[in-house]
Amino acid sequence: MAIDKPHWRELFSEVVTSGSCTGCAACVIVCPHDVLDYDDKNGAYKPFHLDIDGGKADCTHGEKGCTLCTRACPRFRNWESEIDIRKFERDRTDEEIFGIGDVLLARSSDPFHVENGQDGGFVSSLLIYALENDIIDAALVSGLEGDGATWQTEPRVVTTRDQVIETAGSRYTYSANLLAYASAVENGAERIALVGMGCMASAPGAMQARKAGKVARRLSLTIGLLCSKTFDDKIFEELFEAQYGLKRADIKKINIKGVFQIWTHDGNYHEVPLKEGHVFTREGCKQCPDFAAEHADISTGGIGDFGDWTLVIVRTEQGRELMEAMKRDGVIETRPGDDDPGAVALLHRLARVSRKRWPETANPGPRRLPVTSA
Repeated sequence: MAIDKPHWRELFSEVVTSGSCTGCAACVIVCPHDVLDYDDKNGAYKPFHLDIDGGKADCTHGEKGCTLCTRACPRFRNWESEIDIRKFERDRTDEEIFGIGDVLLARSSDPFHVENGQDGGFVSSLLIYALENDIIDAALVSGLEGDGATWQTEPRVVTTRDQVIETAGSRYTYSANLLAYASAVENGAERIALVGMGCMASAPGAMQARKAGKVARRLSLTIGLLCSKTFDDKIFEELFEAQYGLKRADIKKINIKGVFQIWTHDGNYHEVPLKEGHVFTREGCKQCPDFAAEHADISTGGIGDFGDWTLVIVRTEQGRELMEAMKRDGVIETRPGDDDPGAVALLHRLARVSRKRWPETANPGPRRLPVTSA
């Protein structure tokens, strides 16, 4: 007899096909029966159920009581409040529009990382420090396949300084970094950091709040990336190349500061209006309410006036201890967030805009804050 517990059937109808699925792949990596897979072709970025077991909309293991996919999903039912209480031991207040945490500015103390990383090289320095000081065994990040000329993103496991440096920088197309989890475990990692946007940064908290077994335990540190949206891969051919003559293979670095900032291998710099990229917004981003990676231990983003500093939100005691250790050992330098009031104002504004995206028909948690307040 079927056990009345939410499983893939409910996840499929309430999240995957409703438009609220972010494509984080948390459900895929926790499935103990290997009946879920991931579609990253043609802009899909969604999990799917294999036909070998119950068809695409149902699951025989779920009918028997398996609920791990719903326990891992950071968009299923009362996800926000459950994660807040698990990570912070309370619900957020109305004033905490970008979540719970303290804002500051930080950058690497190493000029190499400042030059070669994104927005001051803070995340690169953090990962290297955590790996080399026995805080984590591995980190799940995004990289570029092959020699990088295609700008095709792929999930990666990094365990060394050189691997962190190789994968530094932002892509702005989507990589479900959690899909690298199995590879990390196969190589013996027990303490795994996850680097990802808000959609992914909420996954470990969801798993931990709902007791999703060993996966929840192994994901021991979460570094969130501030993110308004990511773009479908076709933006390279249909916008950058077709309208501006910028081919994938010629692009060295991309950043967003109100415009697409694009550096090419020939040493030239180009700008593309950000509004021209809106049509390429990935479907999974259109209902995402989380600009500020609100459930990370440390959230980071390159917004504001200082291009070589990262805006950092330290959210948990674990995050505070790590920041203090890096400052003590001279790995990073910090300054008050109020040094860049424009960045703090932009953080509030973009967090409000993102929270308005959450549909009124879904669980009201992400919309319960007064979205017109500062």
